[in-house]
Amino acid sequence: MERLKHVVTQIAITPDCRLSELPLLHRSLLPLLSLASSIYRFSLFLRRRLYFSGLVHQRRHDLISLSLSLSLSLFLKRYILFPVVFRLPVPVISVGNLTWGGNGKTPMVEFIARLLDEAGIGPLILTRGYSGGDEAKMLHRHLLQTSARIGVGANRIATAASMFERHGYVNSCDTLSEKLSSPYKSVSGPKDERIGVVILDDGMQHWRVLHDVEIVMLNGLMPWGNNHLLPRGPLRESPSALVRADIVVIHHADLVCVPDTQLRMIESTVHNIDATLPVFHSRMAPSHFFEVKNPHSRLSPRTVQNMVVLCVSAIGFPNAFAQAISKIGPLHVDRLDFSDHHLIQADVSFFQR
Repeated sequence: MERLKHVVTQIAITPDCRLSELPLLHRSLLPLLSLASSIYRFSLFLRRRLYFSGLVHQRRHDLISLSLSLSLSLFLKRYILFPVVFRLPVPVISVGNLTWGGNGKTPMVEFIARLLDEAGIGPLILTRGYSGGDEAKMLHRHLLQTSARIGVGANRIATAASMFERHGYVNSCDTLSEKLSSPYKSVSGPKDERIGVVILDDGMQHWRVLHDVEIVMLNGLMPWGNNHLLPRGPLRESPSALVRADIVVIHHADLVCVPDTQLRMIESTVHNIDATLPVFHSRMAPSHFFEVKNPHSRLSPRTVQNMVVLCVSAIGFPNAFAQAISKIGPLHVDRLDFSDHHLIQADVSFFQR
């Protein structure tokens, strides 16, 4: 299964002009993957029409009606296929992407959670918890000293209702802009532990919850993949879906070979879709290394200078990881890439050999 994932990923990141360079096994899968992409495109179109047609309802719920409406919506979805969009009782910030993995989505979620916490607003992060919830565990570890709550579950409406009931909530719409205008100002007095804002991790394609702010992350090294939809390519939606965005962030901007030209081209494509969209740049700056057996240890990034480094990863876009390590100054960088969210613990004996 791991090999098949690797093959599909390799096809997805290969431009059409270089398909002939792929091994025969890879090329033999192209017709099947193209057919699957066509089916996916049709299902995406149908789903979008259902959710964004005049049949869609937008509802604001208090805690009791949220639970009742949840039961009703499950019945409607199962038996009548009538979609309902829920408005949660607090503002919702969605952080999502157009392509799978490597867009900086999870670091942006953490950044926003810290920003809200420092402004005295308690954030709730709602995440599906893919593949054992490795990202949720990392967020929990990084945000342990903040007011951030993390709700994990495929049914994010039910998860939100449970978290609201457990921790309480406060509608911060009226004070949100005021508090965020000086986010790094120390909050006097005890922090309000109630939930004030929901951050929807990987929320762009999650349409059952109404988004107040839609942030879309783009991978500056490969913003549109090979321009094919899943599984033939990495696109979850076509670039035209950016019309739903409020903010676009181009990630890995520091790793782009010709920043002025390439970043300007990406921005031009975005503004051809929506000329008013604000576009920002972001980058990953390594702060420290830590020992596997001691996650709380801190080693300077300069530790790897003039060393031979093996980059072992199970992330969506390992190229950026390897490039970032190379910029620190090791003698040589080699890499061992697993599929996104792969459980590396099972392969430790292999590394030891």
